[in-house]
Amino acid sequence: MVNLSARADAAYDNAYHHKLRGRIWRALEGTKYDDLHDSGEPPGFVMSNPFPPGDMREGDERTLLVASHDEELLAHVAADFFDSRELNIGEMPFRVEDVRALEPDVGEPGTRGTLETGTGLLVRIPPWQCEEYGIDHPGGDTAVFWRPEHTTEPLVSQLEANLDKKHQLFAHDHLPGPSDVDGELFDGYELIKTFAVPVTVTEGQEMTYVLSKWKFSYTVRDDHHRQHLNLALDCGLGERNSLGLGFVNVTDRTRPGETELEGENAFA
Repeated sequence: MVNLSARADAAYDNAYHHKLRGRIWRALEGTKYDDLHDSGEPPGFVMSNPFPPGDMREGDERTLLVASHDEELLAHVAADFFDSRELNIGEMPFRVEDVRALEPDVGEPGTRGTLETGTGLLVRIPPWQCEEYGIDHPGGDTAVFWRPEHTTEPLVSQLEANLDKKHQLFAHDHLPGPSDVDGELFDGYELIKTFAVPVTVTEGQEMTYVLSKWKFSYTVRDDHHRQHLNLALDCGLGERNSLGLGFVNVTDRTRPGETELEGENAFA
């Protein structure tokens, strides 16, 4: 968790993604993680937007969360933020006031809770799967952005396939992945909104992505399910996590034996 203060009055920059990603990569320069930069594989980290969003006056406080399955990677980022306190995210100039560790966890088996997407979720359906879901495809090799009219079936399928890949990259080989076990990742899917946003993918290349925000309810079945959900917390859901897309928080959690009123916010 990075506590920030605005160094000047500024309008909130909704196109912050590329600049923030660049700052994270600069923090990892000269480390063993440099090779991940151009590998094309999920980098194993994801970050929130500077929140709460909204225009700022000098001295206003904001918070940034950076998550990863790899504690050493986070340690490099934290050390760099401590050493270089000036943090400019697009047109938003900040100073790093403090950095501290958090250990979010969906909870032990039997825990009920909600994961909420703090940033937009990018889910694209490959052209060869569109017919299976009854989705019109314009032709060619372009994937189709998920939209509400496509139903949750292709969304769930793509989320599981993407998390399977992250499991193969970052989890222990002997553990089953999300598609290897019975039961769904989530109990329920509540769509908050869909929206389109221009995102700089690489320097000089901007694309408009159709994103969605969700509340996912869950009940932890066992230790494997717990590990899969925690992997989503560490690495993000969906695609383009290094741009900050697919960042999720635990927004409420009720452990076995607790009532809803006794349940806690994950960051309390």
